[in-house]
Formats: sequence, C-alpha cells, structure tokens
Amino acid sequence: MSVIKFGTDGWRAIIGKDFTFDNLSRVTIATAEWLKAEFENPSVVLGYDCRFNGKIFAQHVANVFAHNGVKVFLSQSFVSTPMISLAAFKRQTSAGIILTASHNPAEYSGYKIKGNYGGPAYPSIIDAVESRIPDTAPEYADKFDSFSAKKMIEYYDMEALYINHIKESFDIKLIRESGIKIGHDAMYGAGQRVMRKILPDTVMLHADFNPSFKGTAPEPIEKNLQEFEDLIRQDGIQVGLATDGDADRIGLYDENANFVDSHHILLLLINYMVNYKGMKGKVVTTFSCTQKIARLCNHYGLPHQITKIGFKYICEIMLNENVIVGGEESGGLAVAGHIPERDGIYIGLVVMELMARTGKKLTELIQEIYDIVGTFSTGRNDLHLTETQKQEIIANCKAGKYTQFGDFSVERTEDLDGFKFHFANDAWMMIRPSGTEPILRVYAEAADKDKVKDILTQGVATILGK
Repeated sequence: MSVIKFGTDGWRAIIGKDFTFDNLSRVTIATAEWLKAEFENPSVVLGYDCRFNGKIFAQHVANVFAHNGVKVFLSQSFVSTPMISLAAFKRQTSAGIILTASHNPAEYSGYKIKGNYGGPAYPSIIDAVESRIPDTAPEYADKFDSFSAKKMIEYYDMEALYINHIKESFDIKLIRESGIKIGHDAMYGAGQRVMRKILPDTVMLHADFNPSFKGTAPEPIEKNLQEFEDLIRQDGIQVGLATDGDADRIGLYDENANFVDSHHILLLLINYMVNYKGMKGKVVTTFSCTQKIARLCNHYGLPHQITKIGFKYICEIMLNENVIVGGEESGGLAVAGHIPERDGIYIGLVVMELMARTGKKLTELIQEIYDIVGTFSTGRNDLHLTETQKQEIIANCKAGKYTQFGDFSVERTEDLDGFKFHFANDAWMMIRPSGTEPILRVYAEAADKDKVKDILTQGVATILGK
C-alpha cells in the first residue's frame, strides 16, 4: 500500500507508479465519504488536464463517484483548474475535482479538490479526506454508460462557461482595438483554446495537444520560456502571457522580451486596483514574495497579510475578508471580482486591460511601481538533492547554523514557512523544500540581478558545503 498525501496543492504522483487506477479509487472513495458526511445529495464537477490518459482516468473517477452515490458533471474535454473552480461555484455543486499535476513534469498526474466557493479546498477539508483514505479499494464494475443513462454522470461544457465569464468580466473590445500585440505560450496546457476564442489575433505558441510537453515541464518560469522569448522579439509582441499545465499560474513578458515575475505582477495588480480603479482592501501574499509589496501597501494605506506558502491559505482569507489582491511567488495570483482562485489567463487579461486603458507599455507601468518602491530583482534556484541532503540542510536551518552565506551576513531570520535570511539593504535569501516535488528551493531578492545571482551562488555553495 502506498501512502497518499496531499501537498501544498493536491495529491501528485508519477503515472503508473503511484498514480494508478487503484490509488485513484482510494482517493475518490475518501472524497465521496467526506462529501456524503457534509452534503445531502452530493455532486461534483470533474475534469482533467492535457496529461497522459487524462480522459480515461477521469471516467474511472466518475464511475467510482457514481458507485458511491455522488452525482458527477464531467468535462467534455480537457479543462483548466480555474474552469473547474468556476463551474463548482456557478453550478453550486458540493465540490470540484480536477486531475492535474499543474506545472510538474509530464510523468506526473494529480488530484485537486476545489470547494463550492470556487477555490482550493481548505486544509481542514484535505485533512478530512486524507483521514478517510482506505488501505485498499474494491474493484468497481465499469458502469459508466449505465450511470450516464441514469443521469448520475452528465457531460458539462465548463470551457464555454469560463469563456462567457471572461467576456462578462473584461472590456474585450477595448483590448482588441487597442492595437496591443499579444502572445500566449500555452505550454501545451489546458488553457490553450481560451485566448484564441476571445482574442483571435493572439500569437499562439505550444497550443496543441501534446501530453509529453515536448520534454519541458509546463511551469511558466524564465528558463522554460526561451522559445517564447525569441518569438516575442521576432514578432514584435508587446505583452507575452505564459500559463502552466492547468492554466492557473502566470508568466509574463514585456515588449522588450524581458521576463516579468510574479512579484512585479502583484505590484502591478495592486497599483491598478488602487490607483486606477479606486478600490480599497487587504493584500494577502505568501512568505516567499517580495518585501516591496509591504512598501506599496504602506504607500496606499492598505492592510497586508503574509501567509504560509500555498494558495489555499490566501483563498480562506479572501472568502472571509475584503481582499483586493492575493498571490504567491510561483505565479498563482487572484484579484477581487473573480473567484478566490489562481487564474493565469484572467490575471493576464487584467494586465492587458490595464495597458489598453492607460495606453502605456508594460515597462512604463512597472516604472510607475519603481518610482514608489524602488527597483529590485528576484531569483530562484531549484536544487535536486537526495532526501538525506535536504533534511540535513533543513536541520541546519532549524539549528541556526547559517549566519553567513559567503559575503552576506545574516541580520535576522524568519521561519513562517521555510527559512528566510535577511541581509543588509533589504536583500534576503530563503530556503524551503517544495511541497509538490522532490526539490529544495532557494529564493533571493536584492536591488539588481547581479546581486541576486551573487546571493544565490554563494548561498547554494554554503548550504552544499562547497
């Protein structure tokens, strides 16, 4: 029996190793038991992304749910995570389920649970499901067709629902007529059809079905987007949007083909909401985000809360308080007026609408931010280490053994979620194991790219004992 454990965003495993039909049955039985304990006549919306065997896995999950008395609204084709979250909210099903491993490499798949409020399941929900996962699962007869005939399983077009919601939320005509040349690298992910349908002049890249992702993990970070960067230069694209495998994360490029990270996008969103739209409310960001967010919030008199890493923590606050912007370093961002969910395409359209309304280039809008908070740069190294190495480094962090990383002296340390080491001049480095992959992440922030590179180089050398 393999242990099934949910990470920062769902259960993920290697297809054919731990991501099997039997383990899918175990998770689905547990989810069904939780649903029946909490809801009368429970129902779910269920979808899958572009990964290997997604449709077959989803049909299996639908069959298990129906066997256990849970009605299923099943996607007609691959869908993004925001489509599932929106559908769970709009249809008011008991929950949403999507089979996805998000930005993980192609050999992975996964299982995410969404609440009927349109966002990630609370930690308490995940605990309730995990506690119900059986050691083994029975072999369920394939009654998919029979359940469909009885309306226990029904197909539902979640992509159409999502696109209509997008059209109602944005001035698409303004964006279309602004003359801004838009590019979208879909990274072979589940959001690949959306931009073509709402903004058909968008220059598309990697927007076809390829479960291998051509060997590149569908995570919209700079090192994975070099082909897109070249396309932006060649085609004169003025804003480049990249989305991950399930289209809930964003990467962005300006008109000079420079990567715009999530730290900068968060600042752009805050500035748009407050300075251009006149909104007020709380900003919620995770522990690995830039300290410039606090500075911009202070400038505008906004409350700012920092959470552990994982969008589920932001979602819970968004449901209970007036949050205008929420987000995390890894590209999962949200704004008021939408569901409390990460949504790469939606956030990309917010930025495009900002550009269209102001007539300003992305570089000019970022300069507005710098004029308030100062320039800065960030970076991240993902270290593939043995479990022994990872645990040794984390133990050293806990014991306070790191007081110097090369030329950088530690002035203070925070440990909300991982270990953040603060240096002089607002520079910092953070160490944290990934919650979804066998990786140790090392983050840094400083005034410029060269300083960030120095921090990462000397920091990694220190923790590896070189």
